[in-house]
Amino acid sequence: MFTPKFFEFYRALARNNNRDWFNAHKADYRQAVVEPMCAFIDEMAPRLRKISPHFVADSRPHGGSMFRIYRDVRFSKDKSPYKLHAACQFRHELGRDAHTVGFYVHLSTAEAVFGGGIWLPPAAELLKIRNTIADNPHAWRDIKNSRMVKKYFGGIGGDGLKRPPRGFAADHEHIDDIKRKSFFLMRREAPEVILRDSFVREVEKTFSAAMPLMEYIGYAQDIEI
Repeated sequence: MFTPKFFEFYRALARNNNRDWFNAHKADYRQAVVEPMCAFIDEMAPRLRKISPHFVADSRPHGGSMFRIYRDVRFSKDKSPYKLHAACQFRHELGRDAHTVGFYVHLSTAEAVFGGGIWLPPAAELLKIRNTIADNPHAWRDIKNSRMVKKYFGGIGGDGLKRPPRGFAADHEHIDDIKRKSFFLMRREAPEVILRDSFVREVEKTFSAAMPLMEYIGYAQDIEI
């Protein structure tokens, strides 16, 4: 699926991040990025169904699992119009946007990142997760201490608040996690991993290893995972 042309395209885009250059090289983008990403999503679809039937793998290049290349520059000092990475999310069937629980793949010239979790959920959903951690500390500890979590991810990630959120004890054993605004397990590899025949299999194994966190989030949000 992925070839060295993937990296060649993004290196060239980094030097020419403007609309004129991109419009002149749209065919290169489709061949080097869109087509292999869509093929990857198709390859993941049956594997994902084995992990859980509740996550969607949609290989349409527009409106599917693949994120658009266009940056939202409205509130950014950096007005470069294009992202320097390709990404896709296999989100839960009940989710409407990127802020729902799902599996994620991020590919760039710097690294390949893949795993699962939830990114900046709405306040009400975030509170449910925090309350579940506070009320079910043993189950959360089991996830953090899981051999597979340590093997593939090193630990649970996600940016957090500087202080405990209102209503939560500062001395709770998981207060550092309760302070998080996102919760995810992400595996990071050298970018060349995407060129290997084993890449799809490695993503599948990594997604499976992330399932305890996904199920915990699903329990907190009262959705079937």
